Amino acid sequence: MTDNGGERRMQLGRLGDYVGFRMRRVQNQLSADFAAATAQYEIRSGLFSSLALIDANPGLSQQELSSTVGLDKSITVQIVDELERRGWARRERSTVDRRRHALVLLPEGKAFLDELFTIMEGVEAEVLAQLSAEERPIFDAALDRMYDVFHR
Repeated sequence: MTDNGGERRMQLGRLGDYVGFRMRRVQNQLSADFAAATAQYEIRSGLFSSLALIDANPGLSQQELSSTVGLDKSITVQIVDELERRGWARRERSTVDRRRHALVLLPEGKAFLDELFTIMEGVEAEVLAQLSAEERPIFDAALDRMYDVFHR
């Protein structure tokens, strides 16, 4: 089988029956494209999503961040250390539980996050253009329902 460019299109065989493989294939490509588009910033994997979650959830703990992003706790500590080093976020003592730190986005982090989201919109534009305006909310809801299976 060939694609429109005349090149041979790889058959997925039984792998095509598995949502994890198909989703990972798209995610790998989007991640590679985003990494290439942000290479000049020398940001590590997980930093963008961590920054975005801190922005969306002021005061969340490192443990909550680690769990939501799906990163090992030691990697999350390294990411938060980097966010602090770059002046994008800081740890503060939680006012609710003094045993934990609350993560707070700083103005420089918000500005950088806005720039990263602009880059991400460009990276995802061609992929999302494959969905109609009616299909997009259905697609998003389906992804959320699938994710919720793991966090009931």
